[in-house]
Amino acid sequence: MKALASALLAGALALAGLAAPAAAQEDLIFRKSTVWKMLTPDDKLAVYGVDDPVVEGVACHYTVPEKGGVSGMFGVAEEVSDVSLACRQIGPIRFKEKAEQGDVVFRERRSLIWKKMQIVRGCDAKRNVLIYMVYSDKLIDGSPKNSTSSVPIMPWGGTGEPAKCGEWIR
Repeated sequence: MKALASALLAGALALAGLAAPAAAQEDLIFRKSTVWKMLTPDDKLAVYGVDDPVVEGVACHYTVPEKGGVSGMFGVAEEVSDVSLACRQIGPIRFKEKAEQGDVVFRERRSLIWKKMQIVRGCDAKRNVLIYMVYSDKLIDGSPKNSTSSVPIMPWGGTGEPAKCGEWIR
């Protein structure tokens, strides 16, 4: 009976986590096999692209390992926390709405229940630079795995003075 209650609680938590929508939608760019497996899917590195839903003109690309094998084939593998991140200005920067330092741009589950990866946004107002940080919320050796990318806000195609991130992100 206790095992059934634990299983139901775990299932409810998993469904609750799946119901929380991500702030942005990712696009798979490509995958590259890193470990060949004979009868099950290979381990891979996957590159995804994400557009900032609040800041037009910024795109981020991140690379994550994806486990193959039986657990990966059924979607129950706990993925490792290693993630790399690169964000760039791809057009004139326009803010759609005001935001807070550390707001979530994108969130993805990295295990069946407990681990998630998040990309968050901040502003270095002194330098007029958008800062994007990706991290895993499951602690590894006392410290989360993370990566940071900076996007200096520059004029684009004669559109005039660039936006000031400090006026939009507090």
